[in-house]
Amino acid sequence: MAWNPDALPDQGGRTVVVTGANAGIGYFAAERLAGAGAHVVLAGRSAQRLETARNAIRGQVPSASLSLLLLDLASGDSVAEAAVRLAERERVDGLLLNGGSMSMRASDRTPDGLPALLATHVVANVVLVAGVLPGMVRTGERYGGPTRIVHTSTGFVDLLRRSVGDVRRGSRIGVVAYTRAKAVTEMFAFELDRRLRAAGLPVASLVSRPGIGVDAKTPRRPGIRDETVPARRNPYTPWAQGKDTAAWSALRALTDPGAQGGELYAPENGVRGQAVRVDPPSLTGAPPAKAMESVWRQLEELAGVGLPAPEDASRA
Repeated sequence: MAWNPDALPDQGGRTVVVTGANAGIGYFAAERLAGAGAHVVLAGRSAQRLETARNAIRGQVPSASLSLLLLDLASGDSVAEAAVRLAERERVDGLLLNGGSMSMRASDRTPDGLPALLATHVVANVVLVAGVLPGMVRTGERYGGPTRIVHTSTGFVDLLRRSVGDVRRGSRIGVVAYTRAKAVTEMFAFELDRRLRAAGLPVASLVSRPGIGVDAKTPRRPGIRDETVPARRNPYTPWAQGKDTAAWSALRALTDPGAQGGELYAPENGVRGQAVRVDPPSLTGAPPAKAMESVWRQLEELAGVGLPAPEDASRA
């Protein structure tokens, strides 16, 4: 069957966690998932903004089943607490790792001393995955998985000429530091899927790239996209899409019955349009085994967690 973003497969009974759900792509992904019947856990750092998002979703989907989870991706303590809360949930079928700092100031640091882009787009997500993974395995085994973890990346990764070896190495140029962080995101996502497959676990790890979503083409939602929320100007607006359609890649990765672990979904022309499966770049999808093992160890050290062990994974 052809993929139709306007008619998502029935998500009744499923629970999906969406980070960064109080704005932009995360909000619209949550709205669509709720409309398809999922129970959606809205995760974000502001209780007030999460409540605004819940009200906006219920304005579109009166029957929406929603809960809120406080999560500040820049705070190690907050991320650790959220991971515990997710581990306590009876069921988690999907995890959309959408949140992260959009400040392009490469010099920004978190209270824990990490570069903000690395901390919020990579390290925090490794902690969350480690916390939620046992519960997603149980969900998959009980309800006939696989459950799905979807990591959000960017098409800028295709511009890199070298694979990332040193996770901590950033750049004084914000967009380069952001791109490197997203390259590590993809490396983690694809390697996670390889290890989950090798271990025979019913959890799939996929990557989505949203293309370019801009405020000027985003539908109005009270407190989400209206006169109370400053709109960001974007030079790519004439060629871009709204943040509602920028959510399509993540939604397909999360809900398409035909989607498989290790796949990458993006707009058909890279910027906007229908979400399609594309080949992962070799730099992130198939890096040398030693380089990937080094990156994996660095991520575990930075996050302070353990993940599927190398001896459980095949590098065929």
